[in-house]
Amino acid sequence: MILKPDSTLVHTLYPSPNIEERRAGSRPDIIVLHYTGMPSAEKAIGWLANPVSKVSCHYVVDEDGRITQMVEEEKRAWHAGVSHWGGNTDINSASIGIEIQNTGHEHGYPDFPLPQMEAVGALCRDIAKRHAVPAERILAHSDIAPGRKLDPGEKFNWAWLAKHGVGHWVPPASIDDASTQLLDDDSAALTDTLALMRAYGYGTENPERSDWLSVLVRSFQLHFRPQRADGRLDVGTLDTLTRLVAALPARATS
Repeated sequence: MILKPDSTLVHTLYPSPNIEERRAGSRPDIIVLHYTGMPSAEKAIGWLANPVSKVSCHYVVDEDGRITQMVEEEKRAWHAGVSHWGGNTDINSASIGIEIQNTGHEHGYPDFPLPQMEAVGALCRDIAKRHAVPAERILAHSDIAPGRKLDPGEKFNWAWLAKHGVGHWVPPASIDDASTQLLDDDSAALTDTLALMRAYGYGTENPERSDWLSVLVRSFQLHFRPQRADGRLDVGTLDTLTRLVAALPARATS
C-alpha cells in the first residue's frame, strides 16, 4: 500500500488497511477530532493499522506534536462510527478524522499539552484551507455521536483553537447563580433548545432514549460550555447555544 502525505505538516507515514472509497461521490467537508483513549500514540497507531480493529483515521497527533498520517484524505477512514450531523448519517464519507493522543476519561484524562494543541491547530487549518471546510464543521466526536462518545472531552481547549483560527466558537456563559438556574420545567426553553441544536447540526431525534435531550445537552456542553458539562439545561447553556447559532455565517443557516 503506497501512502503519500497530503500535508507538509506530516512527520511520519503509517498506512492503515482499514479504508475504502468515499461513498456516493462524497468529499470531505467535516473535520472530526477524537482522542485515542490509549496509553500511547504508538499503541493507538498499531491498533488503527490492525485489520482486526476495523477502525482507522487519517491522522494521529502525539503529545509532542508529531503528526502521523495513516489514510489518504481522499479515502474513507473508519473513525466516526454510528454518527449524525446535519442530516447526514455517513460521516465517515464526509469527514477527515484526527486522533489526538490522550488516555481519555477512563484512564486519568490528562490535559492536552501546548505542542499537541499547536499541531492540531496547524493541521486543522491546513485541511480546512485545502478542502474549504467551514469553521462550524470542525467538530468533536461527541458532537456527532452524542451519548456514545465523550471525546475529545471537556479538557480539550476549543477556545484556544478558535483564537488560532480553528472552529466556530462564542465565549460560553459564565458559571454563576443566574446562569446555572435550571430550565428543566420550562417547556418553551426545551423546545427552543431542540430547535437550536437541530439548526446547528445535532441529531435531535432518538425515540429509543427518553433522556435524549440531556444526552444532547451534555454533548453540547463538552464542546461549547466545558466548565459545566453535566447534561442539565440551564440558563447559561441555552444562552451559549443561542449566541452560537446566531453567530453562524449565512451559508450555514440558509
